[in-house]
Amino acid sequence: MKETRSGIFMQRYFWILLVAIIFNLETNKVLAEDTEGLLKEQITLCESCHGAKGSSQDPQFPILAGQHFYYLYVQLKDYKEGRRKNEIMSNIVADLSKEDMKALAQYFSEQSWPLIQVESQPELAEQGEVASESGQCVQCHLGGYEGESRIPRLAGQHPEYLEKTMLDFKERIRTNSAAKSSLLDAFKAIDIKAMAIFLGGLQVHEKSHGSEIQ
Repeated sequence: MKETRSGIFMQRYFWILLVAIIFNLETNKVLAEDTEGLLKEQITLCESCHGAKGSSQDPQFPILAGQHFYYLYVQLKDYKEGRRKNEIMSNIVADLSKEDMKALAQYFSEQSWPLIQVESQPELAEQGEVASESGQCVQCHLGGYEGESRIPRLAGQHPEYLEKTMLDFKERIRTNSAAKSSLLDAFKAIDIKAMAIFLGGLQVHEKSHGSEIQ
């Protein structure tokens, strides 16, 4: 029995469609593998300064592990768009897409916050607690200074990094939060150092959870 033209056409269409589907699946698989490989490369680059899984043990580099997803994403975005200045970070994020930045923020936010060794300075820590209360820091950073969403966790962060960051806000070296700069105008350098010691000594060993951005 001879096949009709329509039958032959349908067979050819079926095979073309099948080949296209297989090709698309293989292409998506390759793209997924490439994306995963690129993410691993980016994570490795971050870890060269911020430590394994973002658990920095170097006080000049902030802990990323367990920091809030949205805060991490916004900081990467601010570096990319020039709202936060740092030559090294600006170069690193220059070619990152929104999806890349979200993936990095998600990865580090899902890690456990590490415990760090903070030198015991009871008098300075007490002064820092009083200063933090007078500045009403818990209004944004919440009880325990663990932060939420775009508000960073401060508890257990390196005191040296916290001190430098607060001084940078005060002196308008860091300019991606005008409210922080205005707030810190009221504090002397010794108060800022004391707050950093107090906050760094708050070892609340919990894990922050990521959240999605559309």
